[in-house]
Amino acid sequence: VQLQASGGGLVQPGGSLRLSCAISGFGPGYYAIGWFRQAPGNEREWVSCMSLIDNSNFFADSVKGRFTASRDNAEEKVHLGMNNLKPEDTAVYFCALVRRTHEGCSPAANEYPNWGQGTVVTVSS
Repeated sequence: VQLQASGGGLVQPGGSLRLSCAISGFGPGYYAIGWFRQAPGNEREWVSCMSLIDNSNFFADSVKGRFTASRDNAEEKVHLGMNNLKPEDTAVYFCALVRRTHEGCSPAANEYPNWGQGTVVTVSS
């Protein structure tokens, strides 16, 4: 399994970015994608997750109402849309994949064995 996160960059407060996670090398089954972020000096923090079976998605309270999740089946990518960005959203963002035994997704980083390399998001004026 390989995951490749992209789409990070420098944006002003109030701006938007869309992160993408390209996924390859996984077989049939129940899977979920998690998005996590880690700011300098901080613990890794859960941002969002999406079930790739029923497309249900969930968001941390800190980003709810500002971030969205979507998928592109043709390109085998999932996206994290980030709107109204704040300086506290500055972090390295990671996508991660887990094979599950049932639908849904988890906010627990230690349940995801497959991780992408991260993409840097900087929100600053």
